Amino acid sequence: MTVNLISRTILPAAIVLLMLTSPASAQRGSSGADWRYISGDAGGTKYSPLAQIDASNVQKLKIAWRWTSENYGPRPDYNLEVTPLAVNGKLFFSAGTQRAAVAIDGATGETLWTYRLEEGERGDRAPRNYNRGVAYWADEAGHGRVLMISRGYQLVALDADTGVPVKDFGSNGVVDLWLGLLEGTGRQVEPGQIGASSPAIVVGDVVVVGAAMLSGGTPRSKTNVPGFVRGYSTRTGKLLWTFHTIPRLGEFGNETWKDDSWQYTGNTGVWAPMAADLELGYVYLPIEMPTGDYYGGHRPGDNLFADSLVCLNAKTGERIWHFQTVHHDIWDWDLASQPILLDVTVDGRPVKAVAQVTKQAFTFVFDRVTGKPIWPIEERPVAASTVPGEITSPTQPFPTRPAQFDRNGIGPDDVNDLTPEIKAEGLRILSEFKTGPVFTPSIPQGEGGKKATLIVPHNQGAANWQGAAADPETGMLYIPSETTWWASAMVPGTTRGSDMNYVGAFVRVDTPFGLPLVKGPWGRITAIDMHTGDHRWMVPNGHAPKAVADNPKLAGVDLSDVGQPERAPLLVTKTLLFSGDGSGMFSSGPNGGGPLFRALDKATGKTLHEMKLPANETGIPMTFLAKGKQYIVVAVGNREFPAELVALTLP
Repeated sequence: MTVNLISRTILPAAIVLLMLTSPASAQRGSSGADWRYISGDAGGTKYSPLAQIDASNVQKLKIAWRWTSENYGPRPDYNLEVTPLAVNGKLFFSAGTQRAAVAIDGATGETLWTYRLEEGERGDRAPRNYNRGVAYWADEAGHGRVLMISRGYQLVALDADTGVPVKDFGSNGVVDLWLGLLEGTGRQVEPGQIGASSPAIVVGDVVVVGAAMLSGGTPRSKTNVPGFVRGYSTRTGKLLWTFHTIPRLGEFGNETWKDDSWQYTGNTGVWAPMAADLELGYVYLPIEMPTGDYYGGHRPGDNLFADSLVCLNAKTGERIWHFQTVHHDIWDWDLASQPILLDVTVDGRPVKAVAQVTKQAFTFVFDRVTGKPIWPIEERPVAASTVPGEITSPTQPFPTRPAQFDRNGIGPDDVNDLTPEIKAEGLRILSEFKTGPVFTPSIPQGEGGKKATLIVPHNQGAANWQGAAADPETGMLYIPSETTWWASAMVPGTTRGSDMNYVGAFVRVDTPFGLPLVKGPWGRITAIDMHTGDHRWMVPNGHAPKAVADNPKLAGVDLSDVGQPERAPLLVTKTLLFSGDGSGMFSSGPNGGGPLFRALDKATGKTLHEMKLPANETGIPMTFLAKGKQYIVVAVGNREFPAELVALTLP
């Protein structure tokens, strides 16, 4: 391993300490001046009590500074999904195609230091190179460390003041996360098999590390690397515990992996952000699905702990409780969103809750101490797969409350009906595919004369990594989602270079006159009262995309309720809900995403102000104080515009 410290130290000018704050409890938002977790707090709320920027002056927001990642890597990074951390006026984040750690002055955007770990082939071939951020830990004296998972899957501890690796952490500041991952299997990790797309999470003196793998749509093999979750000492880098997301022989849940499939199946990592209750010392893991995404014939059984929300004791790794949201997943509907922790009152009873939004537009809500559902969750019968060798679960879990926040399943009533002509063409297209309610399995290609199964939502889901936001003062949950669809058929693995019996094949879905097949809103924000589980309001995400508005088939048609076909990154403050059009990188609709950033009334969803950013909003916005002034920072970029951080503030 070669360690290369780039621009090792650019010492900052004296930093004005705004206030001495300790991290807030997990369910109460950020500490105010600081933003020490990627969602403001360990509980994932994306909430700040700051109120300098409010409804009376938000229209005066201006760009204060811009920081570019243009030279961070051999090619520009267009999709910077990062949310910076803010501690004592400094911002910490990761950036660039080589994933560097960066510190800048929060008031000016001046770069203070930058660090990159040179990893050669290991880093160059690493999967899932999204920059979503870093973690932060401070000792009793207030000395801070920035904890970054490198592109090549190593845990690096950097001095927060200088960017220099901490010598007494691991080996000169680096812990090799390959070590021990396949212990006892007789296999070795190879370059390109495992990485990380979201930062680790700090819970007390433990840093918990997840993983991200190669796409599992057409895996080369049923054998893959498992994404076990591990806890390390923030002080020394010592491995403290390992939680086997695929249980080994003798462990709880091993019997749900029949035919010894636990021995070779991989994935089941935690690639989405984790959440934690710092008072309980619990960490909440949103775990992904196993190998492969669309065929489970090589892993019969329910496959715990895939597609599960798992609560662990962060000190020991002991499982406290779990709930599986999809049994034996064959839709790629893994848990892609950070759990959100809230203290609410349900039927007159105070509850420490955790809410998990899902790709299939469900919101599962539990007592985060016991794992007991707040509202009943029903196991309902679902259709069986007709693919040879596939044995799907006869039932799947459905929350009875809150109601779904976006479309799932598809039938004639879901087809775009902006005009009778558009609907007629949409119904013709629909007839070419097998359709049905949520959890309808993919068919073998051509079965029953159909091209494939048309599935709503598709593998990117209704909700995804942007997750939800919450207001701990009111108990309101805000969920950005996209109405998505796709067609999937099963084909023999040999036709795709795989040793699996079957793999998924995407099938083209025509559009009615170049318009979305499904009714809008194609992007939306839904507000749910978590005290009652009731929906309070829903608004489209911004305006109709230009390709839709300019379509001649829609001349004179009201498009005020269709929205951008993207998930809006959200930030909640004492007075406002901030949102944006979204990146458009993975939109299923025409020309999704846009550069508009807006402030909404939290109580109604009404837009109070919108402004144009230099490019599409690609990251979750955050807010903090620097020299007594409130700033909002958001990552932007698009396919033609190298990624930047943009800071907004009042004149």
